[in-house]
Amino acid sequence: MSPQDEAYAITTEGLTRQFGSLLAVNKINLRVPAGSIYGFLGPNGSGKSTTIRMLCGLLTPSSGKVTTLGMDIPRQAEKLKQRIGYMTQKFSLYDDLTVGENLQFVGEIYAIPGKARKQRIAELLKEFDLEDRTRQLAGTLSGGQRQRLALAASIFHKPDLLFLDEPTGGVDPQNRRDFWSTLFTLAEQGTTILVSTHYMDEAERCHRLAILESGEIVADGTPAELGEEIAMQVFEIATDKVNEVRKALLEWDQIFSVTQLGLHLRVLIPDSVKGAEEKIISCVEQFDASASVKAVEANLEDVFVAVTEKQKEAQ
Repeated sequence: MSPQDEAYAITTEGLTRQFGSLLAVNKINLRVPAGSIYGFLGPNGSGKSTTIRMLCGLLTPSSGKVTTLGMDIPRQAEKLKQRIGYMTQKFSLYDDLTVGENLQFVGEIYAIPGKARKQRIAELLKEFDLEDRTRQLAGTLSGGQRQRLALAASIFHKPDLLFLDEPTGGVDPQNRRDFWSTLFTLAEQGTTILVSTHYMDEAERCHRLAILESGEIVADGTPAELGEEIAMQVFEIATDKVNEVRKALLEWDQIFSVTQLGLHLRVLIPDSVKGAEEKIISCVEQFDASASVKAVEANLEDVFVAVTEKQKEAQ
């Protein structure tokens, strides 16, 4: 394997998966840098989970090539298992076992010797604040506690690569922040993490991300790069006449999208439209002379709207 190949934990070429007449994943080319947090952002049904299952050898591609940690997948999928962790949105441990028993079971699956296994369980219970829950049945834990237990189990064997498939569904904002703090620590220690999500704030935390729509990657890069590449002017309008202004703007064919956020409107207009700000001001002042219009930087939600809508139009 060349030094260039070693820079990537995952590479794919033309990765495709078809279920009968349904094309779930369509010719995906992917490069996931080693030691990074790489995000998959997309709505349900966009192909995120199907792609992850092919990357870790759980699902055979219909066509294309997958290399994960230097291994040819799915041919070397069995060998890969010892070097990856996988956490799904649905709690995948045993509700009728205690926290400690679940971790004990995972340690046995990975054939970790008794003394090392006991030490690792103690480390994880402390790290994930579960020491006082050791004898509690997993099925009685709160959502955040179950999430911490599932993550602890998925990194029990200290994997080089961690797959997280929408792991923060159903947990509160504080637990999500704590969860991401743990992910950054793991990445700093050298673990590569691929996480799928439909939360914009989570996607913005990733070092790089791909936006998926209808089984295709429609954008790929750092959050900052993606904001620069959508070729859109973004304006924020503060007005007390939100409905009237929004309806008027939507009648303007050159406007790509108008999103309401409380008493604010966020407007996307292609870069090719000249004098856009003056035109918006002129339109808004017909309804609210005190309204303010200002140009702002594109955020990840703007990127998502722009690239997915363009994809739908292309289809």
